[in-house]
Amino acid sequence: MDWQPVFLTLRLATITTAILLVIGTPLAWWLARSKARWKEAVAAVVALPLVLPPTVLGFYLLLLLGPEGPGGWIAGLWSGRTLAFTFEALVLASVVASLPFVVQPIRNAFEAIGERPFEVTATLRASPLDAFFTVALPLARPGFLTAAVLGFAHTLGEFGVVLMIGGAVPGETKVLSISIFQYVEIGEWRPAHILAGGLLIFSFLVILAMMLLEKRTRRIGR
Repeated sequence: MDWQPVFLTLRLATITTAILLVIGTPLAWWLARSKARWKEAVAAVVALPLVLPPTVLGFYLLLLLGPEGPGGWIAGLWSGRTLAFTFEALVLASVVASLPFVVQPIRNAFEAIGERPFEVTATLRASPLDAFFTVALPLARPGFLTAAVLGFAHTLGEFGVVLMIGGAVPGETKVLSISIFQYVEIGEWRPAHILAGGLLIFSFLVILAMMLLEKRTRRIGR
């Protein structure tokens, strides 16, 4: 059995999760703290991948990154025709598809802090940036852990978007979900069972970890 898709998927999930935490944290902070009337419209756009069929999301990303889209122009700078069907395209697609799984837990964690801790830090003449790093981030730590696990797990199992934007290029875009699909397609049940069983066990452990973390957080809150 070819184990390359396993390592490629782990690499994709790790890079995607790191990017999501970097861009998702300020976005979640703004959604949690902003008084702008249109912030819920932004939140709805962020949450679109939760309800939008993955093939639809993948289709528009394909248009964006394909030869006729901006991705084709960017690829032309390096003598290429398209950014689609590359590992970089998988990273971008995975970031978009998993964004709500990271932003929402962090936003919830920031909103749960309330105003009181920031009022206290203000009386101590701490700057907003100091308050963010010394108060908000430590108190929101469970939300960050939940976001990281959910973002990583969702990237591991994504299929529709990955198939549309990445295809099945060995060593480049052939990730776990695509590999399982191909094994089933050609009737290779044993490797399909091994890979699918591994994802099943991992998914169970993710759900269990989330439940235990939520229980622990509630206990600390009391």
